[in-house]
Amino acid sequence: MTSESNTPLEIGPTADGSALRILWKDEHESVWLPRDLRMACPCAGCVDEFTGKKIISEAGVQEGVYPLTIEYVGNYAIQFSWSDGHSTGIYSFDLLRAMCWCDICSLR
Repeated sequence: MTSESNTPLEIGPTADGSALRILWKDEHESVWLPRDLRMACPCAGCVDEFTGKKIISEAGVQEGVYPLTIEYVGNYAIQFSWSDGHSTGIYSFDLLRAMCWCDICSLR
């Protein structure tokens, strides 16, 4: 279950269109570059289901990868269809909030 602080109010591109932005219910803003999100894909094709070790390599993801679509999965996650053809990762809101790499969150 997604906590109140991990509930998005807005999901969309940044003003310049170069990144994904989520404004959370607690008014915190998280921003990710597309390639960083693609590299963080939590699906079984990118992360070993048993060990949790990342399978995907830096060389395996194009520098200019970007989302073609972003779909809601229930009330708890989003799923991307990427320009490299990948589309199986489900990014829960809890995961996305934990992945916030801003100066405030990196101090936690």
